[in-house]
Amino acid sequence: MPTLILRNFKHLLSGRLLLSYRDTCLVCLVMLTGLQTLVADDKPTTASPSPLLKTFVDELVTITPGQGAFPKSFRMGSEKGSPNEKPVHEVTLTEPFAIARYEVPQNLYERVMGENPSKWKGPRNSVEMMTWQDANTFCERLTKKLRQENLIGEDELIRLPTEAEWEYCCRAGTETAYSFGDMAKRPGDIGKTASILDAYAWHTGNAAGNDPPVGALKPNPWGLYDMHGYLSEFVADHWHKNYQSAPKDGSAWLRQTPAESKVEQYVIRGGSWRDAFPGLRSAARVSFDGNKRSDAVGFRCIKSSNSPKE
Repeated sequence: MPTLILRNFKHLLSGRLLLSYRDTCLVCLVMLTGLQTLVADDKPTTASPSPLLKTFVDELVTITPGQGAFPKSFRMGSEKGSPNEKPVHEVTLTEPFAIARYEVPQNLYERVMGENPSKWKGPRNSVEMMTWQDANTFCERLTKKLRQENLIGEDELIRLPTEAEWEYCCRAGTETAYSFGDMAKRPGDIGKTASILDAYAWHTGNAAGNDPPVGALKPNPWGLYDMHGYLSEFVADHWHKNYQSAPKDGSAWLRQTPAESKVEQYVIRGGSWRDAFPGLRSAARVSFDGNKRSDAVGFRCIKSSNSPKE
């Protein structure tokens, strides 16, 4: 295109284009302006990464199973819990990954998806009211944006955690009912009151009816916030009624044949502000329809070098 503009400019100067003086001036202005614009457009962009996307990456917590403070194996499930938490089985993780310190906040979701479906609005409140597929679409789009801005490698991706990865991170090396111990209540607590849990989680005993910003309470031992309570969190796995034949390598447990019901069900973990304290235990798990939305369900992300194994 610059060559075409220059050729026409030479023709004008040589008299091959017969125009009035006024028209000649206008043509010169148009061609020179076009040439300037093209030259400017050809310059490489040096824009800095989006602060919001960089913040997301900076807040990831690196997990290295078998190294440092991170055990290679853990016991998943609970013998004291509901039947769907049994049998307790040992899971061994072999690959490092990084998990988000917080549930996905609304400002990040809107930056990636172009909308904020949440009922309880607030830029740093956890996003809710999305489907399981919406959460996966967010992860796919965020992966693309982070690669474009060189914030993650081409061999890295953002995804939902597997159920095993989620419980491993929630427990944070503990074997108690919660990451802070076995007891949620103090002597004298009645009804929904769980004053020990209050320091770590939003639940029916202390939720005010609207979402607070992420990270307002204490984290678990690995610095992860709201693993207990606030919002229940989507994971990658299909729902199974118990752990019979569950994988022991931390991979996602996906159904190989369609579910009997028309709507596929997935696992949500951690409990929410709608749940009483027993539903916020590290091992607690609930089924959730894949096409359903709730103001008590959100998600957090994992960065890894591979898709969740099946």
